[in-house]
Amino acid sequence: MKINQYLLLGIISLLLLGSSCFVIQNKFDSLAPGYWRAVLKLDPENPETYQTEKGVPLRVEELVEGDLPFIFELIYDNEKDFHLEIINGEERIKVTDITIGRDRVRGQDTIVIKFPFYDSYVKGIYEENLIEGKWYVPNRGDYYIPFRAKHGQKQRFSSLKKTPKIDLTGKWETTFSVDTDEPYPAIGEFKQDGNHLTGTFLTETGDYRFLEGTIQANKVYLSCFDGAHAFLFEAKILDDETLIGSFRSGSHYRTTWSAKKNPQASLADPDSLTYLKDGYTKLEFSFPNTEGKMVSLADEAYEGKVKIVQIFGTWCPNCKDETSFLAQYLKDNPTEDLKVIALAFEKYKGQEKALATLKNYKTTFDVDYEMLLAGYYDKAEAAKSLPMLNHILSYPTMIFIDKKGEIRRIHTGFSGPATSTYPAFKKDFEQFVATLLAE
Repeated sequence: MKINQYLLLGIISLLLLGSSCFVIQNKFDSLAPGYWRAVLKLDPENPETYQTEKGVPLRVEELVEGDLPFIFELIYDNEKDFHLEIINGEERIKVTDITIGRDRVRGQDTIVIKFPFYDSYVKGIYEENLIEGKWYVPNRGDYYIPFRAKHGQKQRFSSLKKTPKIDLTGKWETTFSVDTDEPYPAIGEFKQDGNHLTGTFLTETGDYRFLEGTIQANKVYLSCFDGAHAFLFEAKILDDETLIGSFRSGSHYRTTWSAKKNPQASLADPDSLTYLKDGYTKLEFSFPNTEGKMVSLADEAYEGKVKIVQIFGTWCPNCKDETSFLAQYLKDNPTEDLKVIALAFEKYKGQEKALATLKNYKTTFDVDYEMLLAGYYDKAEAAKSLPMLNHILSYPTMIFIDKKGEIRRIHTGFSGPATSTYPAFKKDFEQFVATLLAE
């Protein structure tokens, strides 16, 4: 009996000793599930200081160091197939167009993550817990930004817990490009919970969608990545509790901004910014649809109907929000007396490529109204396609036309679900359309 006990103790000891060098193999053949922290490396050389447009030095990026961070979750649908969900505050963007393969030359596993809404993609190599590659935007030519993602990290900027200098929650009167000859107004809307910060900026041409970040002592950091736009905001909280900072859009654009808290901050009425020129009374156009057929506002299908003309681009996130809103409204309120026609101004000059992009967009969003290719996205050039308007100030812009063909309202920009004004916009839209239909 004693021998058996000693034998048993020996076996247990050997098992415990062996467990110290036993390695559990990865359950998954490709990427690990869970949260990943990704960065777009805007400044590979990590410069510490930069000069603003008028030569004013500004340094904020003590945490950022040239990186634009965002978080995504990798979710397995079954043992082999998975999708991503990009997280920006309250928003989750589902990405399913993912291809994995093998680079035969270098003997490395490869991945391509496509963002079909915006014709951009990430291409790189991967291991179980790491992806390295580039984010490409074909409609900008040879444009890319280095990309890197690590598994198991959920903090966007930092896990530090430095006591915030102030509470940013509320409305902030903001000016962008403060050091240039063309500053423009905005409103910052922020919600702060300890060090965690969310919010957006409203401008007269739209909003900067769902932003998320942190406040550490007197430093503020916010970012957003949605497949089209890569936004990075940094700021210092000054002694007078105002903000001064930098705004970056990808690696190609950088400017400054300032803000002061103002609960009464406001912007120009979006219905006052775009209008018919003197001498014009109607909107007229004729452009090809996604099948190449010419469609005109004067076609019989639109006679005697209330019409909403949407000026947009498939590359534009605010346009995506507006398209989602319009498509859902038509599904919820089916009527033959209301027609929506979208005029797309695209970043591809070639018609074949532009139409293919537009057709894919229409299919992806399950849009049940005509989408026409109206021209190139440059605003000055786009204005030539609609010469009766004073300008094309914003993508998107909505033109409301009554049953008699008269323009009743032109709404510039779109403040979407990331903003506090979105519920009021929806209510006003529904009431105004109902009025036009009842006439």
